[in-house]
Amino acid sequence: MAKSLIKIFYKDINPKNWISHYYNNSLIYLIIMFLFYHSIGIISSSIGMIIIDNSRVEYEQPHLPLSMFPVILAGPLEESLFFGIPFYTFGNNLFVLIGGIAWAMLHIFNTYSIEVNQLSYANWLFVIPSLFFSLRTWFSGKGWFAILGHSLWNLLFFSLSCIFQETSCSYSFKSEHISIALLVSILLSIVYLLMKRRHEIIAHK
Repeated sequence: MAKSLIKIFYKDINPKNWISHYYNNSLIYLIIMFLFYHSIGIISSSIGMIIIDNSRVEYEQPHLPLSMFPVILAGPLEESLFFGIPFYTFGNNLFVLIGGIAWAMLHIFNTYSIEVNQLSYANWLFVIPSLFFSLRTWFSGKGWFAILGHSLWNLLFFSLSCIFQETSCSYSFKSEHISIALLVSILLSIVYLLMKRRHEIIAHK
């Protein structure tokens, strides 16, 4: 069992397979792949920031204030909008990849200013490997795990940022969060309906 998992893992970490489904989609294996891609994200982000810090460019890492509820809700919102809906609407890996690229690129603008020396490079470098985790998880029919993993990772990032006082943090639920929660509910419902429709189409083929 362990040997077969290792063989499958070596297949899955081959970059030429990064836009296909996993060779195994058990819960344990999904957790392993989650840790694999997020580890690459941490490494690429760290290396990128070392290069930037040692360059002659004057760069200031942006630290936007964080609110716990939007951070958690970003998981289902982003996964549904950029991965789940394209996947179940078109059933084509290319459209999901385009959605993932758009999602990753938006993270570079997670800052106060769009000046070149103030963009969120660390955030962007981290999410590039994560986009492959998300799209492959959706391709494998495990979108729920992509959503859960995304939200839990965001919560971990939020907690560490607050503990080390890297930014100002808010734990309160505000009235504007209701609209975000409603939007998330709508998007999740659309994903569910599209998924159900696609399964029915496949069943009748």
